[in-house]
Amino acid sequence: MKQYLLSIYQPDGTPEPEALEPVMRNLDALNKEMRAAGVWVFAAGLHPPETATVLRATGEEVLVTDGPFIEAKEFLGGFTVIRAEDLDAAMEWGRKLAAVLSPLAIEVRPFQ
Repeated sequence: MKQYLLSIYQPDGTPEPEALEPVMRNLDALNKEMRAAGVWVFAAGLHPPETATVLRATGEEVLVTDGPFIEAKEFLGGFTVIRAEDLDAAMEWGRKLAAVLSPLAIEVRPFQ
């Protein structure tokens, strides 16, 4: 089986706790469904972009910059790695994740 990355993009800013609670409950249920189906490999949420450190090599030196590399209205907020027979199967799980996290965008991408 191939592995796929389901990337979760979210708008900049902190969600309201009362809005986040039902989403997290539904996400936990979907993660349990993925585990039961044998497709779930790994999932994690990420800290906000301002906690990032960007490293860029230029010749012999590595430039270290605090914060995100680009200014954006959306950022990678978390991800799930799954195993699926093919892209169509991975897309089905991506659709379920999109439904749980609506209106957030989900990107489905195969690993090389």
